[in-house]
Amino acid sequence: MSMTDVFKSLSGKILINGQYIESTSGERIPIIDPSSESTIGEIAETSMTEIDQATVAASKAQKGWWRLSALERAETMHDIANELHGRKAELAEALTREMGKPYKESADEVDWSVSAIRYYAEIGRSDVGKVIGNAVEGHFNYTLKLPLGTVVSIQPFNYPMTLLAWEGAAALICGNAVIVKPSEYTSITTLLFAETFNRHLPDGLFQVVTGAGAAGKALVEHADTHMVAFTGSVPTGRAIAATCGNLMKPTLIETSGNDPFIVMPSAPLDVAARAAAFSAYMNCGQICVSAERFFVHKDIHDEFIELLAEHVKAIRIGNGLGKVEMGPMVSEKERGRYERVIQRAIEQGAKVRTGGGRPDDLEKGWFVEPTILQDCTVEMDIFQNESFGPVAPICKVSSFEQAMELANDSKFGLGACLYTTNMSETMTAANELQGGMVWVNAPLLDNDGGPFGGTKMSGMGRQLGAEGLETFRQTKFVWIDPHCGTQDFWWFPYDDKEAYKGT
Repeated sequence: MSMTDVFKSLSGKILINGQYIESTSGERIPIIDPSSESTIGEIAETSMTEIDQATVAASKAQKGWWRLSALERAETMHDIANELHGRKAELAEALTREMGKPYKESADEVDWSVSAIRYYAEIGRSDVGKVIGNAVEGHFNYTLKLPLGTVVSIQPFNYPMTLLAWEGAAALICGNAVIVKPSEYTSITTLLFAETFNRHLPDGLFQVVTGAGAAGKALVEHADTHMVAFTGSVPTGRAIAATCGNLMKPTLIETSGNDPFIVMPSAPLDVAARAAAFSAYMNCGQICVSAERFFVHKDIHDEFIELLAEHVKAIRIGNGLGKVEMGPMVSEKERGRYERVIQRAIEQGAKVRTGGGRPDDLEKGWFVEPTILQDCTVEMDIFQNESFGPVAPICKVSSFEQAMELANDSKFGLGACLYTTNMSETMTAANELQGGMVWVNAPLLDNDGGPFGGTKMSGMGRQLGAEGLETFRQTKFVWIDPHCGTQDFWWFPYDDKEAYKGT
C-alpha cells in the first residue's frame, strides 16, 4: 500500500476497542503536508459518545491485562518493539510526510521508541514491590506496586512516536490501559504507530481518539480516566494540572523550555559550534529542549559566531524526504508565530548574522531559514519565552559566573547545555544549573535509564528511568500477622501502669 493510500485509509478513523472505525462526528480537520501545502488526509473530532465508549473498553481491558503475569506483559511489549523495528521505514515516511522533519530524524524516532519499549518491558517486570523490615516481631511488611487504571496520554506533534513510547510503554507494563489523544498535526502517524500495539494487546487496552482541544478536555475531565500525561504548551499544561488537582487525579506535565547553551573559552570551538547548530536547528528547532539562549564568553564570542555561521550555511533545507538537514515548520500557524518572534527580537535590538527569513528557492511549504541573532540581551522577549523554531540568539558574557546567573534567570527549567573542559565549571554547572537535565559537551541526548522532565514552568514529573515507571503506578503498603495473634502492646484494655500519674 502506498503512503497516499495509508493516509486515505486512516483519514477520519479512530481506534476504539480494537477496531479502526469511522468516527460518527461530522467535524473533520484537514491534514496539510508542510512541505508542499497539499491536503493529504483528514482527522475526525471524536464525539463524546465515542470517548465514553473508549473509557468503558479501557476499564474492561485493563482488568484482564493486570491479571496476567509480569512476564507475559513484558513478552508482549517485546513483541510490539520487534514489530515496530521492522516497520521503521513505513513509520518514518508517514511522520515526515505529516509533520515535515527529515526522514533520518523520523527513522531515529522509531529506533528510540523501540529502545524505550524494550527498556520498560524489562524493568517493569523486575520490581512490583519490596519487603520492608518488620516493625513487630513475627509480622510481615511489604509494598505492592499497582496500576492507576486508565491513563490518558495527550501528545505533541514534534515527537509523537517517541514520547508515546516513553509514556505508553511505562503505563502498559505497570498494568494500565492507555487512551491516546495525538496532536492534530500527527494523528495519522499515531494511528499507524498504534496498529502494532493493537495487534498484540487485548482489545481496548490501547486506543486512539483524534481531534483538537475538545477531545483532550473530555478525557482529562472524564470520571473513568485515572491519570493524565500531557506534553505541550504552558497554558494548556496549567489548565490540565488545575483540573486534575480538583479531581485528585495524578498528572505528568511537560511544557515549554527555553534552554541555555553556555560556551566557555576552554571548549574546542569547532566542536562547540557544530553542537550549537545541531542543538538549535534539529527538527527545525521544534524541540522542547532545543538550545534557545546562548551565552558565549567574550574571549571567544566573535570566533564562535563565525564558526556557527559556517555550519548554518551548510544546512540543507527542503522536503524531509530529500537529502536535507532541516525540513519545514509543522504548520503555517507555527511559522507565522515564529516569524513574529524573530521580528520582535530585531525590533528590540538583535542583529541578524545569518538567516532571518524564508528560503528563496522554496516557493511552497512552511520553510524558514536557520537564523543567528547576535547583540542580544536577556531583557529581550526571545530570552524570556520559548521560541520553538530554528534560531540561535547569542548573548555575550564576561565570566562563567555571569553565564550561570543569566542561564538560571528564567521561568523555565527543562534542560541546559555547557561546553567546557574545565572540571570546576563542569561540576558547578551540574550542581547549580536549574533544570531537569544538564548536558556537558554532549547536548540533547536521552538515556532510557535516566529521567527526563523539567522544573519551574517546564512541568512536573518525570519520564524514562525508574522515575518514569513510578509515574504510572501507585504503592500499596501491606501488613500481615501470619499468626493472627493479639496485639497486646497497644490494644484495649490499656495497662493501668501507662495511665497519667499526675504531677
